[in-house]
Amino acid sequence: MSTETTAARGHPRIAALDVLRGFALCGILLVNVRIITSSGPPPAADLDDPLVWLGLATSQRFLPVFALLFGMGFALLAESAARRSRRPRLVLLRRLLALLAIGLPHLLLWPGEILTAYAVLGLAVLLPSTWLPRWAVAVLSAACLAVGLAFGGGGPLLVAGLFLLGAALVRYGAARRLDGPARTPALLGLAFAAGALPALWWQVRAAASDSPAFGTALGLAGLLMAGAYVCAVLVLLRTPLRPVLRAAFEPLGRMALTNDLTATVLVLAAGRLLGLEFDTLAQVLLTAGAVLGAQWMFSVLWLRRYRQGPVEWVWRWATWAGLPSPRASPSAG
Repeated sequence: MSTETTAARGHPRIAALDVLRGFALCGILLVNVRIITSSGPPPAADLDDPLVWLGLATSQRFLPVFALLFGMGFALLAESAARRSRRPRLVLLRRLLALLAIGLPHLLLWPGEILTAYAVLGLAVLLPSTWLPRWAVAVLSAACLAVGLAFGGGGPLLVAGLFLLGAALVRYGAARRLDGPARTPALLGLAFAAGALPALWWQVRAAASDSPAFGTALGLAGLLMAGAYVCAVLVLLRTPLRPVLRAAFEPLGRMALTNDLTATVLVLAAGRLLGLEFDTLAQVLLTAGAVLGAQWMFSVLWLRRYRQGPVEWVWRWATWAGLPSPRASPSAG
């Protein structure tokens, strides 16, 4: 998923959000390679199976990051719309309806796609939240997350909670402080990691015993590991690795919607043309690596000439009911 990270004309994109979005896109594809081709998610219990370890590292770990970023992007767009339009909520409504229109055809290719669900949940949760004070958005976020974890460990309530959390973070000014000192994300990352270890142990035990608590264990471990991953990336962005991370993930993140859609087509084509069943770790890693490599190269070349990806351009055009030029400025080259 992708959302505009430009708060308004004259405000630069927030690079950390694009890096996080590209990083999450990579992790999600590692899980979705098997799911898109109906091979199922990575197995959950047999620790002798390398695919189990892949699942422990990726399954339900990156979708929370995407949901959080979607909420943040929506709130940033709301700020921009308030400055640029007399009817800002109409802009937001068009944004979500356009996403629904993009997602429905994708749903025919892959019933597990998230764009349609994000659009519907956005209409039900994010758009109404713009009438609420920021403290109420934060409280609703916590309530949705708690109830979502308690009743099955996931589903629409958990996603809604992450949407609202992202929106609340923006409204409290956190998005504009992502390039601040490393101390805060480092401490938060350590706390998330400390909580993730027992949650992972609980998840493995619940899977092995076929416990009804497995969903809650998976959801809790996923949230904690997602938090640890996000904090780790934010810390690394404050080190000499920043240029490397930006070069690797930012192009993918800036065109995340285009790349999400094309990944489905590429993975389905690889499975059918090459006869792959994705039942080994090597097949999953090689396929995901090939798809991401091709998408990265395309994204880099495209963004040298244009400000946004092709699907992002259509989405922006529908959002603003106009035809913004997709050509990049000279400084963006």
